[in-house]
Amino acid sequence: MIQLAVFDFSGTTIDDGQAVYRALEDAVRECGVGVDPHDLLAWMSADKHTALAALIELGGGSVTASVVAHAYARYLTLRDSYSLSLTPRPLPGAAATLRTLRAAGIRIVLTTALARPVATAILARLGWRVGAPGEDNAVTIDALVCGEEVSQLSPAPYLIHRAMERTGVLDAARVLSAGDSVADVQAGLYAGAAHAVGILGGEHTAADFREAGLCTSADSRVRVLDAITAIPELLGLSADASWPAAANRPRRPVDTRR
Repeated sequence: MIQLAVFDFSGTTIDDGQAVYRALEDAVRECGVGVDPHDLLAWMSADKHTALAALIELGGGSVTASVVAHAYARYLTLRDSYSLSLTPRPLPGAAATLRTLRAAGIRIVLTTALARPVATAILARLGWRVGAPGEDNAVTIDALVCGEEVSQLSPAPYLIHRAMERTGVLDAARVLSAGDSVADVQAGLYAGAAHAVGILGGEHTAADFREAGLCTSADSRVRVLDAITAIPELLGLSADASWPAAANRPRRPVDTRR
C-alpha cells in the first residue's frame, strides 16, 4: 500500500505560466545570445548551471565561470519574480486528485526548486495549505519541500528522500513520485519509489520519456500518464472517495513547517 505521494510543483500540480521556462530563456538572452526553443526544451530538466552553459554556447556566446555564475543569479531572480507575478492555477483535476489520495490516508508532499518564501506564497494564492484537512474543503498537503533543503535537485533523489523524512515514511517501496519531466521520473527511480510517474502535458512528451528509456517495458515501476487524474486509478482508488468522512479520520501528525 502506498503511504506517500510526492508531486512536482510546477507543471504537474500547478500551472505557473511557464515561469521557469521564461526565466531560463531570458537569463540566456541577457548574455547577448539567442535561444532556440528546441534547445531550451532539451535542457530544461538539466541542472541549471549546466543548462545555462550549454545554451549560451549553442547561441554562440562565450562560456566562462563568471558568465555562467552571473546568468544563474539572473535566472534565480527572474524565476522567483515571474513565479510571483503570474497568477497560479491548479492544473485540471489536481485538487480533486490530492483530496482523493488524502481521503485514502496517503500523505501528500509537493516538491519544488523554488525558494520557500516564493513557493508558500504561491500556495497561499491558490488557497492551498500545509496541515490537516479541515471543514473548509481546502486542498491540504502534509509538507512542502523546497530546493534549498537539498544538495541536488532532480534527477537526484534527494527531494523525495526529504519528503519521506518530513512525513516519517521509511520504506521507499511505499512511495509514489510524479512529475512532468524526465528528471522527475529518474529521481523517482533513483529514490527507489514503487511508482515513478511521468505526467504528460507539461515539460516533456511521451516521446521524450521513451527516448530516455522511461517506459513500463524497461522498468515496471515507470508509468507515463496523460494527467494527474489517472493516479487514483493506478493505485486502485475511487475518485469518489468520501472527503468529509476522511477529514474526520485520525491521522498521524502532519509536518506544519513552512
